Amino acid sequence: FALSSFLRVATGFDIGLSTKCVVIPKEMDMCHNIGYSEMRLPNLMGHTSMAEVILKSTTWQHLVHTDCHPHVRTFLCSLFAPICLDTFIHPCRSMCVAVRDSCAPVLTCHGHPWPDSLDCGRFPAGEDMCLASLTKESKHLHKVLPKPACQACPAVEEFFTHKRVLEVFCDNNFAVKVKLSKKRTLLGDQEYNIECQVEFITQGSLLPYETQSMIQQWLLINENCTQRLTPTHRPMVYLLVGNIEEGVILVNQVYRWQRRDSQLTSATQKWKYHKCL
Repeated sequence: FALSSFLRVATGFDIGLSTKCVVIPKEMDMCHNIGYSEMRLPNLMGHTSMAEVILKSTTWQHLVHTDCHPHVRTFLCSLFAPICLDTFIHPCRSMCVAVRDSCAPVLTCHGHPWPDSLDCGRFPAGEDMCLASLTKESKHLHKVLPKPACQACPAVEEFFTHKRVLEVFCDNNFAVKVKLSKKRTLLGDQEYNIECQVEFITQGSLLPYETQSMIQQWLLINENCTQRLTPTHRPMVYLLVGNIEEGVILVNQVYRWQRRDSQLTSATQKWKYHKCL
């Protein structure tokens, strides 16, 4: 989203510091292509050096990649890389609450609480002098997709027949072939490359690209599972099978897809003509 679409008026609350405009550094991937290229320093998190900004903001990039809320990037970048205007523009309290309610469960899944530094009470309650969320009218223009659940990692199935796999397909409503690999970032952290290919899907209203996006979110949110599925840096291929229940995505079965394994290939081929009991 371009930041300009959230601005009600170009005024805000100044924190009384002498600030300067600087280019948003390349290390802050999450704050690129957001509608502006320069930020104010010190920022709204109280960071006074660019090194500190980069260090603290990169810990949030994983949350942004989970796409836990449509405004998570805008919210975080307004704090870590505030737009370079005459005065600071805070996010509205309503935006903070919306992002917190959607994204706090993701942090909890990773073992972290919503931080005190992002306490929504510190942001203005009115929506005339801050960054506001999209209007209620425009929300209806966006399709509401199921959300991934934070869950225990299913065991990888080792021994199975194509008949058993077909029974599992009948009991679930999506199956996605996923290629996983991991690499190290410049800062030495683990990062995952997730390629999704929808082999088949029986969930009527969902499009293949929507299913791909949701499974990628599931793998990012359930990082403990993604770590278990990528023990080495060599790419691994899996078939994830699961259900969408009451707007929540649950992965119930995981199969390792190996080239020599004819059972999964047979099951996916027979599925086109299979009739569930």
